[in-house]
Amino acid sequence: MENDPRKEEAKAKLQEKLEARRSASQRRAKKEEAYANEEKVPVAKTTFTVFRGVSVIVGLIFLGFAVFGVTAGIGYFARLVENTKVESKEELLSKIDNIHGVSSMFYSNGQPISDISSDLVRVKADSSNISVNVKNALVATEDETFKTNDGVVPKAVIRGIIGSIGSGASSGGSTITQQLIKQQVLGDSVTFQRKASEIVYARQLTKYLSKDQILTDYLNVSPFGRNNKGQNIAGVEEAAQGIFGKSAKDLTVPEAAFIAGLPQSPIVYSPYSANGQFKSPENMAVGLDRQKNVLYNMYRSGFISEKDYQEYLKVDLTKEFLPPAANATSSHDYLYNVVYNEAVQDVYNYLIQRDKVSDTALGNDATKQYYQNLAEQSIQTGGYTITSTINQGIYEAMQNAVAQYGSILQDGTGVVQPGNVLMDNKTGAVLGFVGGLDYNSSQVNHAFDTERSPGSSTKPIIAYGPAVDMGLMGSASQLSNYPTSYSDGTPILHVGDKGTAMVSFAEALGVSWNIPAYWTYKAVQNNGGAQQYMEKMGYQIKDYSVESLPLGGGIDPTVVQHTNGYATLANGGVYNKYYTVQEIKDDTGKVIYKHQNNPVQVYSEATSTIMENMLRGVLTYNPAQRTTNFLQDLQGINPGLASSVDFTGKTGTTNDYVDGWLMLSTPTVSLGGWIGHDDNSSMGEKTGAVNNGTYMSYLVNAINAADPNVFGPGQKFPDPAKDDNVIKSTVLSSTGEKPGTVTGGKLKNVTVSGATTTSFWAKDGAPTTQYQFGIGGTDADYANAWSKIIGK
Repeated sequence: MENDPRKEEAKAKLQEKLEARRSASQRRAKKEEAYANEEKVPVAKTTFTVFRGVSVIVGLIFLGFAVFGVTAGIGYFARLVENTKVESKEELLSKIDNIHGVSSMFYSNGQPISDISSDLVRVKADSSNISVNVKNALVATEDETFKTNDGVVPKAVIRGIIGSIGSGASSGGSTITQQLIKQQVLGDSVTFQRKASEIVYARQLTKYLSKDQILTDYLNVSPFGRNNKGQNIAGVEEAAQGIFGKSAKDLTVPEAAFIAGLPQSPIVYSPYSANGQFKSPENMAVGLDRQKNVLYNMYRSGFISEKDYQEYLKVDLTKEFLPPAANATSSHDYLYNVVYNEAVQDVYNYLIQRDKVSDTALGNDATKQYYQNLAEQSIQTGGYTITSTINQGIYEAMQNAVAQYGSILQDGTGVVQPGNVLMDNKTGAVLGFVGGLDYNSSQVNHAFDTERSPGSSTKPIIAYGPAVDMGLMGSASQLSNYPTSYSDGTPILHVGDKGTAMVSFAEALGVSWNIPAYWTYKAVQNNGGAQQYMEKMGYQIKDYSVESLPLGGGIDPTVVQHTNGYATLANGGVYNKYYTVQEIKDDTGKVIYKHQNNPVQVYSEATSTIMENMLRGVLTYNPAQRTTNFLQDLQGINPGLASSVDFTGKTGTTNDYVDGWLMLSTPTVSLGGWIGHDDNSSMGEKTGAVNNGTYMSYLVNAINAADPNVFGPGQKFPDPAKDDNVIKSTVLSSTGEKPGTVTGGKLKNVTVSGATTTSFWAKDGAPTTQYQFGIGGTDADYANAWSKIIGK
């Protein structure tokens, strides 16, 4: 029986449906398996895959920006090159040939103080007197295409630009010609503009000079580290003489390789320290390794054979270095050092401003040290003219006075050294100073460098001045001098005295009682603190919580710093930082630094008026209790000067008579004075109060003889009674506050009256009398005080 076609067709369709279902089932199973396997993939792998993808995208974006930045940077640099002014042949060659002259410092009147000594030794050599070994070594190491390039290597320049994109500075890629331009014409600034000018000038120079002339000039002006006397040396001839003891024309290949490697980092690679002694083997090895690199460069460039190269590596140069030798160092004096040090700092500031060095860059110690070294090098070799603020006549008079009258300070306890500074109140300019008895016997500058406790001389600056300024007290205020102790229980004494009772402000200053100053400072700290005053004047105080600060504990100013504080108080409360350098010019006559005042109002004008009025009284206080005999002695020496000049002042003595201070001011100047031993040992009991007052009276007389107008004869500090800035209050002499009714302690609605006086206030004016009317003191102290005022 034949098969039915319809049945076969139906069977086939059924088979197709079954196959379709089976295929769908298999696909579903594979998907489920895939999903299951996907869930088992480690999270880290998945994260990495995602991160890789994101990194590629970010990398592409960054690359795009980088390409754009480099393109823009190169374009910008190209425009700088195109716009750089082309100098004439005469101008450029004159700068290349110029070796800067000697820098000099001058008094304010233009008379010379001294040339600035430089230990830089330089000897110029002709090309014929320079070994070809040195020339080959330098070319192989610094500029292998020197003989064929036009002063610039484009690939190196572009490499330098790319390396500095984003930093705003350009470095690297310098040929020997460019380095010569940098040293002699453009300086060391690290800007794109300087680099652009360097390229233009280098290409010019190759048109004006032969390659050998350029190489010779470079070898004559470049620094080569130190010689065996510790002196800085420049020029290949001095390098050869100072390191190997021979002429530059006689240098062997190993010696030439060593010298040619020095200019890149002369002080680091030099075998000698600053004192001329050999460096340690470890530090000397740095320069010797550099020499081996130079030898390799000479072999690579074809200047020496491989055989010679291997032989030269075996040469022990340490046996050829000259042994250390003594150097006759020049001796300077106090004045030279003061002006020099400040000038170096001023040039340092000029250089970092010129090169637009950021604060971030200066946070790098290496950058800061580089510019400090560059400033000192510039001062020593740049041919600068430095004009100081020092008045020649006054300075010389002060030196003569200390030489003639310094013996007054000697009390048999050892050498008593003085330190004095005369400062212009309005500008901060130092007009003269005394650094010590004799520079030859002690190089310590006691005026600018010695930091010592100011004792009680700090009271007007840190306690009474701020208290008046804050309106906490007036000129007739009463202060507690009752016995008290520091918080640790230590009694506060005044030359062994435990305290008395309530005292007037005038007595607190005139006798220089310690307890009133302690209470006043405490009140100041409770009302904003003294830090806001002291920091504005440049005082360095680590901890303002020290209870003995107003007595000189925890504060150690120099004489010049402390004089600056008194000048501020005398100048209407306006501070101008002290300075000794007025102006600096380079060897072309261009002013690169000129002092500019930056006045800061520290105390109010009213405070200044009140405090100077009070400090005048210190010098004329009760002879039996007064702390200095200065004005009395000056009257004996020069009555006209003593009567015509409005002197104010304050003394200071530290524990065991270790330090003695006398700070004086007039309407025009302030004169600070410190005496003491360098070893912090004690002086005699009366040396500070008596001997120092006498010495400074002679010093003032000598200064006046040199310049009769310096102290401002006939001028007066403002009279607080006539100063509109000062508040006048009629107060009870007994309380320093206005009459009124008092309640407190055992007093209830007691009307207090009696003798009155005018009290001068800088702020608010005097309050009505309160039970606790004074500065400081306890309830028991006020019970005692009131019993004296109104009776038991």
